[in-house]
Amino acid sequence: MTINWQKEVEARKEDLLEDLKNLLRVSSERDDSKATADAPFGPGPRDALKHMLAYGERDGFVVKNVDNYAGHIDLGEGDETLGIFGHMDVVPAGDGWDTDPYEPVIKDGKIFARGSSDDKGPSMAAYYAMKIIKDLDLELSKKVRFVVGSDEESGWADMAYYFEHEEEPDFGFSPDAEFPIINGEKGNVSFAFRFKGDNAGDYVLKSFTSGLRENMVPGTATAKIEVPSADAAVALEKAFYEFIEANPINGSIEAEHTFVTINVVGKGAHGASPQSGINAGSFLASFLDNYEFIGAAKQFIHVAATYVHEDFYGEKLGVAHEDEKMGKLTMNAGLFAFKENGSEDDNYINMNFRFPKGTTTDELESKLNKTVADEGASVTRGARVMEPHYVPMDDPLVETLLQVYEDHTGEKGYEQIIGGGTYGRLLKRGVAYGAMFPGYTDTMHQANEFMSLDDLFRATAIYADAIYRLAK
Repeated sequence: MTINWQKEVEARKEDLLEDLKNLLRVSSERDDSKATADAPFGPGPRDALKHMLAYGERDGFVVKNVDNYAGHIDLGEGDETLGIFGHMDVVPAGDGWDTDPYEPVIKDGKIFARGSSDDKGPSMAAYYAMKIIKDLDLELSKKVRFVVGSDEESGWADMAYYFEHEEEPDFGFSPDAEFPIINGEKGNVSFAFRFKGDNAGDYVLKSFTSGLRENMVPGTATAKIEVPSADAAVALEKAFYEFIEANPINGSIEAEHTFVTINVVGKGAHGASPQSGINAGSFLASFLDNYEFIGAAKQFIHVAATYVHEDFYGEKLGVAHEDEKMGKLTMNAGLFAFKENGSEDDNYINMNFRFPKGTTTDELESKLNKTVADEGASVTRGARVMEPHYVPMDDPLVETLLQVYEDHTGEKGYEQIIGGGTYGRLLKRGVAYGAMFPGYTDTMHQANEFMSLDDLFRATAIYADAIYRLAK
């Protein structure tokens, strides 16, 4: 049977787009302050999960909600299960948007909204691919299960809970990266540098805040400082604007006698590619490192400026490592926080590492401690650790997905290994597959996130063909 997948997508694209718009209108940022037994990650992720599952119920699929942690939409039956993994939660919208991040706007052939490319747009493409197969009543020999998560951008507690209650698919993919395929992912672990001690002296750091999540490059930063005199405030202001002129940042400074507030604006980016952003927090620390702070404030500023600022590969921290296949370790300083007279829980720099095979989290922790111990910092490891993941090129899953890509694009498929972590790594035979095409503009975790409509519809056709070939 020859199926014109693109024609089938064309017949449904208006419905697909309308469903996607309504899904994007659900603000699904994790909010622990509003978490309940009914909404484990806050009302937003729960509502988006339920919204997506409702599409499956509307269209006649077998649907299950697993206690608002995650859920699935099933098609067909069989001894084996093909899993497709998407997620409905999003990173915080942040600042710098030209439009309302939760009111989708179509402009210049693109749909703009938080989650449009990560991961509601690609998830909707995969869902409609399943819908096409169902509408055409195509015979399958395997079950197809679209697993819908709600905590991918944070701790993956959704999947931990889900797999405590549901069976793991045999193989599958996540539409949460790029084509031709992502068959390898670096390890993922976070560490925090914590600081304690007195905070006094001529210059006093009252507070320092920057960042929204560990896996986002901070686009803004703010510090509040008490300086020794009004003349010192004037001198600080002059030096700050000179600093702005010499660096790729913007900012402002306000002084009320001896109290000064400094704001820095950099460029947000995905934490898996910290070199593509401009870290506002580390730039602000680099500026403040020229002044006479003492105690915990000095330690906090100095470590950020000396060991973190513009060190995307952990070289200054002594943890640099490179693997021939997986590439270099990367490091993103995603969260900076300091409070006057605060404890170690209040004063920290949280850093997210994407590491290739050939090193371990124990080695990273040991080397980090060795580097910063003399600077007054203690090191704590985050609870979530993901080891490097790889599915060989000769695996039938990889071979099939690459063949589908080649058939639809006319371009040669090839393997890719990334620093980003996707649900594809949940399965031993799991990969990431689209929905972004080579040469795309990466706006994930950034202001004005968008997805090209042409890419959205083209990916839907590829997913439909891929699912059918893998499960027929």
